[in-house]
Amino acid sequence: MVKPMPRLENCTWSCSCAARGRHKNQQGKTAVGLAAKVGEMLSASVSSSPMTLVDHGTRTPTASNIRSSSSGTSSLNLNQHLVQRSLVLFAVGAFMALVLNLLQIQRNVTLFPEEVIATIFSSAWWVPPCCGTAAAVVGLLYPCIDSHLGEPHKFKREWASVMRCIAVFVGINHASAKLDFANNIQLSLTLAALSLGLWWTFDRSRSGLGLGITIAFLATLITQFLVYNGVYQYTSPDFLYIRSWLPCIFFSGGVTVGNIGRQLAMGIPEKPHTD
Repeated sequence: MVKPMPRLENCTWSCSCAARGRHKNQQGKTAVGLAAKVGEMLSASVSSSPMTLVDHGTRTPTASNIRSSSSGTSSLNLNQHLVQRSLVLFAVGAFMALVLNLLQIQRNVTLFPEEVIATIFSSAWWVPPCCGTAAAVVGLLYPCIDSHLGEPHKFKREWASVMRCIAVFVGINHASAKLDFANNIQLSLTLAALSLGLWWTFDRSRSGLGLGITIAFLATLITQFLVYNGVYQYTSPDFLYIRSWLPCIFFSGGVTVGNIGRQLAMGIPEKPHTD
């Protein structure tokens, strides 16, 4: 049998309808995709904006809190370090005062009342605390002056050098009690040369020299006042009420305690030198 041929108008209508349907479907898919992308962008922007605000709101106080806490911690550490240095210097000064003063008493260079000599330390009760306090003040003053002048002391900054300096200072004090010269002037000149040699060997700073001379001057005045008021006395005084070599002992003692203080303060940042 022969099948009837489809009409041309029917084919044309069906093709145009199918094309229109595909075009509409593509437009619908494109619109849906665009709408989905716009929705995702809007939701992302909306969700990120409060997070950013919350983030900024939380980060700013956190940073300030960190800065304040770090500054408070650093100041607390500095205060603790200062107290520790003061205690160490006080203990060193009190111990050295007991040992060196005992040597002077045994050689009859320094005379205390009999009730004082009978004590266990063979010294007045006020000598160790006074010398310990003076050592703490001098030991803290040396690095403070270095920082203020902008001249950090870098010469022989090691504990081995500090221990040698202490040994030389004890030797100078021992020599003042045991060396016999024709007169006290020769002994004073010898001890002055040894004291300057100690400064040149272990210090060599202008601040150390100036502070050593100032300490020797002030300590000599205080000693003159104490001896004048009868607190204790020296045998054979040749410089008013004291021995003429005593300022040399004070000078070398100041340089020694200053080196100890500088070594203890090595962990503290120092002010850079400015010309």
